[in-house]
Amino acid sequence: MGNGNRPRPEFRREAVRLALTSGRTRREIAEDLGIGLSTLTRWLREERDASEPSEAPVDFHAELKRLRRENAVLKQERDILKKAAAFFAREGSR
Repeated sequence: MGNGNRPRPEFRREAVRLALTSGRTRREIAEDLGIGLSTLTRWLREERDASEPSEAPVDFHAELKRLRRENAVLKQERDILKKAAAFFAREGSR
């Protein structure tokens, strides 16, 4: 982003979302996106300050249910891939 142009709002929102949810460090995200660490930190601060307490309440029960369902699907996919890897490893050794 060092070309002098202002980042588009979508880019900024995505950078903030990544910083809040990815589990990676701010420094890693800033480097990957080509922005300064101080810029990302400022965007996060501005996002936090802009959040209004009157936002719609989060339905934690529904979110937890969705995440558990997603987790179950991911575990199934992982197990299938493990079995496939073992199968092809046996086939390749013949």
